[in-house]
Amino acid sequence: MKNWLSSTWEANWTSFQYFNIYRLVLAGMFVLATAFPHDWMRHLNLLPSARFFLLTGGYVIGVCGGLLATRYWQQRFNLQLSIQVAIDVAVVSLLMYVAGGIGSGLGFLLLVSLAAASLVGRGRLVLFYAAMATLAVLTVQLYGVLTGEFDSATLVQAGFISAAFFATAILARLLGQRAMFNEDLARRRGEALANQIRISQRVVERMLDGILIVSKEGSIEQSNPVAREMLGFMDAKALHLGDVSSQLDLAFFEWRRNASSDTLEFPGSNGFELRARFEPTTSTDGEALLFLEDVGRVKEEAQRLKLASLGRLTASIAHEIRNPLSAISHAGELLREERRGEMQDRLLRILNDNVHRLDRIVQDILSLGRQHRAETETIDLALFCSAFVDHFERSEGLPDASITLSADETAVISFDRSHLHQVLWNLLSNAWRHSSKVSGAVALSVSIHNHGTRVELEISDDGPGIPDAVREQIFEPFFTTHHEGTGLGLFIARELCVTNAASLDLIPSEVRGAHFVIAGRNETCLLSNPKDVPAAH
Repeated sequence: MKNWLSSTWEANWTSFQYFNIYRLVLAGMFVLATAFPHDWMRHLNLLPSARFFLLTGGYVIGVCGGLLATRYWQQRFNLQLSIQVAIDVAVVSLLMYVAGGIGSGLGFLLLVSLAAASLVGRGRLVLFYAAMATLAVLTVQLYGVLTGEFDSATLVQAGFISAAFFATAILARLLGQRAMFNEDLARRRGEALANQIRISQRVVERMLDGILIVSKEGSIEQSNPVAREMLGFMDAKALHLGDVSSQLDLAFFEWRRNASSDTLEFPGSNGFELRARFEPTTSTDGEALLFLEDVGRVKEEAQRLKLASLGRLTASIAHEIRNPLSAISHAGELLREERRGEMQDRLLRILNDNVHRLDRIVQDILSLGRQHRAETETIDLALFCSAFVDHFERSEGLPDASITLSADETAVISFDRSHLHQVLWNLLSNAWRHSSKVSGAVALSVSIHNHGTRVELEISDDGPGIPDAVREQIFEPFFTTHHEGTGLGLFIARELCVTNAASLDLIPSEVRGAHFVIAGRNETCLLSNPKDVPAAH
């Protein structure tokens, strides 16, 4: 502990100032002794004299100077302390000589000074102070004995009080060391606790789950930003669970009665689907922890993990299928060169159609596992969609005006041109497949919303529409209602939209048929030289 104290000791100026305040009170007592020499200070024999006034006055000046120095010149701590202790020893020793030696009892005032100096001082200096006081007292007493003013028997008393000086200094120093050690330990633990609290607060703020600390009466005492967003409130001060959610309030008090660990699913703010879980704490005030979990986020994460695993598996399978598929296609081409009859041609057409279908499935599966990196550009949607519809009708062999187009001339969007082409091709193909296939059966419209900040591309048809039972499944991979479909088109289309900071949704339609909407940010700049639409993929 000595090594620790030597390396961590710091000057305690505040304690030193308190020590000087005590000395100032002591000096005041001496001044009172000169003012009332024949009253309560009579037994000390401190009679007014020029020598006594000079001594007490000088002591008052020295104490005031020491107090000012400890407040306004906080340097050379050990030197200031040593000077102040030396002044005390000199003044008290001289007063003790004037008052009749060791029998006056003034020597015990040095015990207080030594104890205080030992508490704020450092190391071996406290023994130096005790030795200095011992030499002064013994010198004064011995001088009095030699001059015949004191009895020689008082030297024994001087020896005893000198031993008390050393004992007081040592004990006070040990006490001071222990106090310093405990003070530093408390300071370091306080800093560690404060750091831990800051780290914990940071972790709680960054958590994806909401956390509430709820009192046993149901009042929200603390909450993290995620919880406030989920429940739709800004400040938890003086807020009750019932003010946020009646379902949550009832579930909390039911949990307190039954102490069950059942969870509660309930709708939160801003469309959140939440799951609440209660946990007890060991707090003496009986607070409970309330964890809020975004069920939608959990489902999306599970879906993402499933799709990642499925993508790796299907991509591996697709690679293995590709080579034999190419061999079958090549063999079919060779067989087509040998004309053996109408039956053979029919079988070769069936073989060729299914080879192309398998190849399309393999292409979709491989694109499912790729990361779609967007190379966005600003696209004038009126020009792009006009060229796209013409190209689509020619490629698919559709009659003219099969697809009606209405577009706002000022609508522009930041999108990867090939991605937008692929998304629209997929949506229009599906729309035409399920439509009545008459003129105007499919409609494509481009409009601007939200004060010009949002652009929407709407694709609708006049077909039977999508049943309510499967509306939430159509964007899942490998889900299809068509016997020749792969179930990947809509999934890939939505992924491409997300890659380009847009969205693809199926919205309810007031008339029959399916109604899809691509929504993105409307760009303010216009294209100067719109290029032709690339060929179909």
